[in-house]
Amino acid sequence: MPSDPRDESRHVTSHSEIPENPSPTALPAEDTSTAAGRAARVLRHALDEGLLTPGEPVAGFLDTDGIRASVRALHTAFAPVPDVLHTFAVKASSLVPVLRLLTGLGMGCEVASPGELRLALDAGCDPSRIVLDSPAKTREEIAEALALGVALNADNLDELDRIGAVRPDGCASVVGLRVNPQVGGGSIGAMSTATETSKFGVALRDEGGREAVHRAFAQRPWLTRLHAHVGSQGCPLELIAEGVAETYRLAEEINERLGRRQVTSLDIGGGLPVNFADDAVRPTYDDYTAALRAAVPDLFDGGYGLVTEFGRSLLAKNGFIAARVEYAKQAGGRRIAVTHAGAQTATRTVLMPRAWPLRVGAFDARGRPKSGPDVAQDIAGPCCFAGDVVAEARPLPALVEGDHVVLYDTGAYYFSTPWAYNSLPRPAVHGYVLDGETVRCAPVRDAQTLDEIAAESGARHADGLHTLR
Repeated sequence: MPSDPRDESRHVTSHSEIPENPSPTALPAEDTSTAAGRAARVLRHALDEGLLTPGEPVAGFLDTDGIRASVRALHTAFAPVPDVLHTFAVKASSLVPVLRLLTGLGMGCEVASPGELRLALDAGCDPSRIVLDSPAKTREEIAEALALGVALNADNLDELDRIGAVRPDGCASVVGLRVNPQVGGGSIGAMSTATETSKFGVALRDEGGREAVHRAFAQRPWLTRLHAHVGSQGCPLELIAEGVAETYRLAEEINERLGRRQVTSLDIGGGLPVNFADDAVRPTYDDYTAALRAAVPDLFDGGYGLVTEFGRSLLAKNGFIAARVEYAKQAGGRRIAVTHAGAQTATRTVLMPRAWPLRVGAFDARGRPKSGPDVAQDIAGPCCFAGDVVAEARPLPALVEGDHVVLYDTGAYYFSTPWAYNSLPRPAVHGYVLDGETVRCAPVRDAQTLDEIAAESGARHADGLHTLR
């Protein structure tokens, strides 16, 4: 198997080997209060330093100062709560250096698979600050979590039986039960998890559902947490808050009926929507806590410890994807810019464009904002299917070969959970800070090599099927 020449000059992604003071590049003064201004500065640095090249024509960039500011805003909004654990939904950025940065800022991790648990542990997150959520936990996964002291939220009543069968005496794991308050859905069905027929949790409004939850707690003194998550993008704050209020009322009912404070904490999930229309951060975490106070006035009084599981809202606006324009063409009277950022990285936008529209910035070959009259043009990706279009008929200065596009607000999900369509390599990801008039970058993930793609695709078993004769 031929080797990939890029293997010999790859960046190191191990956190311990990331340089503390990466070499800076001096850049002219620019308005870095806007996403476009920050992108222009970082894009020019990336081109100067070879982080974006014809050979690696797409990459992700994360603003580490922006991430720190988002985490501060979250902690400030919940500061009145005496006991709160903020966990980060690992699925929103399954990258070890990102998780290590977040844990260093006081975040725990919410995980939903053995892989995500491994990433959280590798990032240095203490098991006591990890919450395992999944609707399909195996007995082995449950036993491992309990042995580590990781908190679990059971998704159904049968799972409680599995936990009880393997839970050791003196187990440090907090165990909760996820309930579905069935308060309805938002504008994106796939992001709504409290609908009548959602696959998650115990349905409280189904016949006998609420009573079954009461019995589950009465029979298991070690069951001390209730968990609910209404949804995320497309869900209004009032709907999310009503789901939390219903969970709070259920906790009060359980404790009153049992005559003791068995339910001691509430996992209220995450799900704060993100504004993808412009630079503004809205809604804010302060907006969210105000909605919670209106729906559940006693939630913050210390009667229950709280757990949150935010993901997209912490990272989305702190990252962007940059990609080279490979070709510019015309079809049906409309201009098409064929780029290297398509469904393999902007999967949701390509497959559900109305639900997940992205802003697109146009930059020239040197990373400067494009000028000139706007022209309606499609921003297409490299994948071999007709629907691989990130933006349709978008008014932008005419893009040509060698220019670059920037997809804003893609710091969560987009480049951390790529789609392996056409065996396209996963793009490199870089963290950056703007320090005065300089940009400093550090590697987060290397671009995937062709050798790695081949290995992932079973190259070591190339002759395996020939043995089946």
